[in-house]
Amino acid sequence: MVLLAAFIGGVLLIDKGNTNYLLVSNHTEAARNSFLIRNVQVVPMTSDTLLREKSVLIRDGVIEQISDSIEAGDLRVIDGQGKYLLPGLTDMHVHVWDRYELGLYLAHGVTAVRNLWGRPMHLRIKRAVADEEILSPLFFTSGPKLTGPEFIGDDNLQLFSPGEARQAVDDAKEQGYDFIKTYYGLPKDYFEAILERARELHFDIAAHPTPEAPYAFHFQPGIVSVEHAEDIVQQPLNYKLDTLKLEEVVRQITQAPGTSFCPTLTVYHNIINLLENEEILESKSLDWMNPMIRKMDSKAQFDRWASSKSNDPSITSHIRSQHAFHLLALKRLHQAGANIVCGTDAGIGITVPGASIHEELAFYKEAGLSNYEVLKTATVNPAKVHGFLGSLGTVEPGKTANLLLVDENPLRDLRTLQNPQWVFVRGRSLGKETLEEFRDRADSRSNLLASFLRYAEYLAFR
Repeated sequence: MVLLAAFIGGVLLIDKGNTNYLLVSNHTEAARNSFLIRNVQVVPMTSDTLLREKSVLIRDGVIEQISDSIEAGDLRVIDGQGKYLLPGLTDMHVHVWDRYELGLYLAHGVTAVRNLWGRPMHLRIKRAVADEEILSPLFFTSGPKLTGPEFIGDDNLQLFSPGEARQAVDDAKEQGYDFIKTYYGLPKDYFEAILERARELHFDIAAHPTPEAPYAFHFQPGIVSVEHAEDIVQQPLNYKLDTLKLEEVVRQITQAPGTSFCPTLTVYHNIINLLENEEILESKSLDWMNPMIRKMDSKAQFDRWASSKSNDPSITSHIRSQHAFHLLALKRLHQAGANIVCGTDAGIGITVPGASIHEELAFYKEAGLSNYEVLKTATVNPAKVHGFLGSLGTVEPGKTANLLLVDENPLRDLRTLQNPQWVFVRGRSLGKETLEEFRDRADSRSNLLASFLRYAEYLAFR
């Protein structure tokens, strides 16, 4: 037993050591979070405008001043070379499996993430990020996924009474999670117990809709976001692409003050890739997936949809039609004034951490949003969801210096976001060379065993 414990500890220690490239102490420039950026065009996201030829002063990780000219004093100066400075992106629905993914998110311009299934390892990541030990997006995580007695799965925390449901809220709060995630299969009376206790504790809830409660039930105070456009079709519309019924659902959503909507269009669209590309599991882009997820979840999803296609050759066209309906639903929600927040469900299936946010934003553009409106879903809008996101989302004095510097004006071309020249997270600066290193390290990692061991920890101690 001692030898086994030593072996497990050694494997995990080695894997942690292999991500030491993320340590703040290993990056001389990033270790300093006070500096001046000169000669930039600022996309403030306070309105659909551009502030030309500005200087931006960052002190202790916070934007202190934006002006035509600022004296640097003894501060380091970064020449923006006329490029475009905008808020960093927030992905509001991810699943993080290892620290390599943290660097991968930064390399794609994502400077804050909301992890939607918390385990012990996520609390350790949260502490390391909060203490500024490692370079990472700002990291916030739900507790375990809360479901009911009928929905079996080792990745769910099954509850067997409303009393257990209330206790699960207490436990998550005490353990240090940032919010609750309710999940598919949760009975309505359990959900009501969770909601009541969460309100008492001032603890936010993000809801994956459960068919055991009416869809409209999910849009009420205390539930700060509802996830997944696909559940509009699968629950209130009963799998019918009914535009008249959709309008009723849109009214329900937009009449609920304080509840945002997170579409996660990319993860559903990836079903099409699973159905149409028989070689998808060997795709180079999947090298950015955690190897345990690639071996288990990616393969399981591929097999599931291959079986569906074998039984129903028309399945691909059905999925395409539903995806198109998701775009319509997003357009209607936007037109009705819903607070739409960008989330991708990255980290599961074949939805790649970091890169997937650019696919998601492209879908919002396809749905009819302007570039400014698209950018709001990953900057301004998330800042309205939780108090802990309130200092993000715009470039203005007093806001946290989570920023991107890109070559072109994103108000004209969103594709420029895919290759940031600089990323700043809490004022820590990461240049192009560092961002490329983060991509390469995630691409070449081999931490299958360590990932299994961390998952086993969750099963043993949840």
